[in-house]
Amino acid sequence: MKTSSLTQEQKEFFMNEAIIEAKKAEVIREVPIGAVVVLEGKIIGRGHNLRETSQNATAHAEMIAIQQACEATGSWRLENAQLFVTLEPCPMCSGALLLSRVEEVYFGAFDPKGGTAGSLLNLLEDERFNHWSYVESGILAEECGQLLTDFFRELRRLKKQAKKEKKN
Repeated sequence: MKTSSLTQEQKEFFMNEAIIEAKKAEVIREVPIGAVVVLEGKIIGRGHNLRETSQNATAHAEMIAIQQACEATGSWRLENAQLFVTLEPCPMCSGALLLSRVEEVYFGAFDPKGGTAGSLLNLLEDERFNHWSYVESGILAEECGQLLTDFFRELRRLKKQAKKEKKN
């Protein structure tokens, strides 16, 4: 059984960095999800959602952070690395985490409709795969969840306002 290699202080520090990335997405009206990849105590990859901006279904925060980390290390293998993400990874991102050999995955808020690190299923800790990760949820969960709640509340408000203006 794998265990965490980080202190609570380190986990919160790096999740705050992922939150900074999420806020970058929010500024450009993307769903506010952010991620960072950490190796040997240093951030080697950062990402935030760019799906709408790029019109690319794979432009998730985790995917971008993993790509940057691979470029930084010169390898597709991110053994001994940790990923911090504000929302539970989806199936695509969980697959990328497994394939890139990320050792530990930390996330803030659960995603009951699409999460595959504990909500719908747990791909990341499934020992049938040739690699699996340590997973820990709930790191700054309230802050991570509130970002999403506020974003979607504002989106609904703007849609309602536009609909109202269209009628007039």
